[in-house]
Amino acid sequence: MPGHTLEESLLQSAVRVEDPASIDGEEIDVAVDRDRLSGATDTAASFQFDGEDHTLGNALRYIIMKNPDVEFCGYSIPHPSEAKMNLRIQTYDGVSVHAVLEKGLDDLMAMCGVVEKKFQLARDEFVANRMEH
Repeated sequence: MPGHTLEESLLQSAVRVEDPASIDGEEIDVAVDRDRLSGATDTAASFQFDGEDHTLGNALRYIIMKNPDVEFCGYSIPHPSEAKMNLRIQTYDGVSVHAVLEKGLDDLMAMCGVVEKKFQLARDEFVANRMEH
């Protein structure tokens, strides 16, 4: 489109993105940043996770609070009928809230990997012991 930037053209195009957490097939507005909620700064921000609940919220809050650069981390479920989880992170001066979130997610995935390996070893040991008897 002449006179428009690529970004403007993409925002004006009819791109349909269905919300995976929606029961009614609602669409996601691609022009809106759905992950970061309003009122954010570099050291304090709230993020919305669609399709998530207390399972991720509590585990991620626990992992992020173990980071010494984090002043506060908490989560909430805005309404039980909506599959959305809000996570609030506040860091000490000069520490990026985005870097803290990414590290928290990476650390949680690593912890899940350790739990999975320990479970598989225990299961294999259990099966082997049952075969001997």
